[in-house]
Amino acid sequence: MDPIEAFLQSNALVTPLYPVTSRYHGLAAAELRLADGTTVAYLRRRFIPRPEDLVLQQEHLVAEGDRIDNLAAQHLGDPLQYWRICDANRAMCPAELTTTPGRRLRIALPEGLSGTGDGG
Repeated sequence: MDPIEAFLQSNALVTPLYPVTSRYHGLAAAELRLADGTTVAYLRRRFIPRPEDLVLQQEHLVAEGDRIDNLAAQHLGDPLQYWRICDANRAMCPAELTTTPGRRLRIALPEGLSGTGDGG
């Protein structure tokens, strides 16, 4: 076998299923074989981090008309990062975070980042 092909097949270079900015980054895919022989592929479960374990960057006071995607764009630089605000506020339904003006929302670093520049 070609040495380069052997190296690639040894899983030394594994392409992640999702980019580092995704809430699903780092989760493994799995397969389930059903009784009829059909194989179903799925993504392993993501455990939502405890908000108190996340490093708080700032808080946002909800105003009338706020939307979670706009808040993510404003505070995190990317509207698709809204899930980080959800994680930091233990929210299962993103839209509920902005329904009550005056509510304080936590804006936090992703799980595993300390804010010290050392990644942990």
